[in-house]
Amino acid sequence: MTSQFTVAKFGGTSVANFEAMHRCAQIIHDDNQVRIVVVSASAGVTNHLVTLTQQKADLAERKSLVKAVLDIQDAILEKLTLDADLATDFSQTISEFEQLAELPALSAQQCDEMLSFGERLSSFLFTQVLRNLGVAADRFDVRQVLKTDNQFGKATPDVNATANAAEQHLMPQLADKVLVTQGFIGSDTYGQTTTLGRGGSDYSAALLAEAIGAQSVQIWTDVVGIFSTDPRLCKKASPIARLSFDEAAEMATFGAKVLHPATILPASRSGIAVFVGSSREPQAGGTWIEKETESKAGIRAVTQRKNQILLTLKSPEMLLASGFLARIFTILSKYNISVDLVTTSEISVAITLDNALSSSRPELDQACLEELSEFCHVTVETNLTLVALIGSEIQLRQHEVNFMNVLKDFNIRLICHGASKHNLCFLVEQGESDEVVQSIHAQLLEAC
Repeated sequence: MTSQFTVAKFGGTSVANFEAMHRCAQIIHDDNQVRIVVVSASAGVTNHLVTLTQQKADLAERKSLVKAVLDIQDAILEKLTLDADLATDFSQTISEFEQLAELPALSAQQCDEMLSFGERLSSFLFTQVLRNLGVAADRFDVRQVLKTDNQFGKATPDVNATANAAEQHLMPQLADKVLVTQGFIGSDTYGQTTTLGRGGSDYSAALLAEAIGAQSVQIWTDVVGIFSTDPRLCKKASPIARLSFDEAAEMATFGAKVLHPATILPASRSGIAVFVGSSREPQAGGTWIEKETESKAGIRAVTQRKNQILLTLKSPEMLLASGFLARIFTILSKYNISVDLVTTSEISVAITLDNALSSSRPELDQACLEELSEFCHVTVETNLTLVALIGSEIQLRQHEVNFMNVLKDFNIRLICHGASKHNLCFLVEQGESDEVVQSIHAQLLEAC
């Protein structure tokens, strides 16, 4: 199934208030190829909803959090009047939200239900903003289409079931209208609400684009594309016009926060181009991510991901033995712990784990450490940052020898190179990681 349609996604800051929504609606008005719009919760809403799921608040505090969420919606409604069809369902959704918020404790499934309300509410409002601009738009509940397993909190999409549901429920409506739907959420085989994990709206947009065979997916955020590094850290950071899927995946995985890492998966396997641009400055262009680019070999960006764990496992039994690594990774898999970097020596292996506050991966479990300690000596180091050089055909050749000079003034705990031609990664102390990134960018990227 293929189409000439485009899927557009707008993040939380892009739908934060009426003015932001109006800017985004104008983008859709001006592009008649966009047929599906995926919206996040308005900025600030999801944080309140997360607090509601943590079951630490008493009734008065829960009511205060509910009010904070509704105040954000009401501020938009002050400049907007919902049509009758939207108003009825909007009121019903608010009633469901208020009722769920009264419960003192929530199951895992109810937590996902609670977290879904941000996107569900903002989609009503954005639909009306589009209609006010003369766009034929309807709201669509994504849970009819985006099918997942029941791993609440970080559900895995069922790509085939999603494609089948999209052909039945989405495609017949796209010829003459725009459908506004929700990011981040889906449903399992029993119709229960699930979520894809924090930041999953980008992923949702790419999954829907794949399901309808879209030609492209647009990710509208608050920055003009993907930069050579965080522009808040380096004033001379520059936007990158084009990236390959591999380069973009490496950047998203290793710290570039503009794009959710999973977004690249459906886009890459289906050959769907991804555009990242600013909803505040749509005319300023952005970054195109495609299968093939004409970029030259070398370093194109530097990223960092803080709050990393270095786990070192040492045992003389590893020497000339088989099965040691398999045993380690079997235990890590048992505790649902995902590994980023791996380096080995004769009798030890060092691996890095993401412990970032926004990570969907669990923290290192004490039971896991105890099980590993039964057959090897375990060392855990924290307060580290993973710094990654991203590009194409990265090699420590003569034109990149300055890289070693950049790092000579810093303590490097681990370095990993060779597994991918698109990255070179290393660990540094968290307190000096910003300075490391600034030095690398100044000497290897700004000097180019």
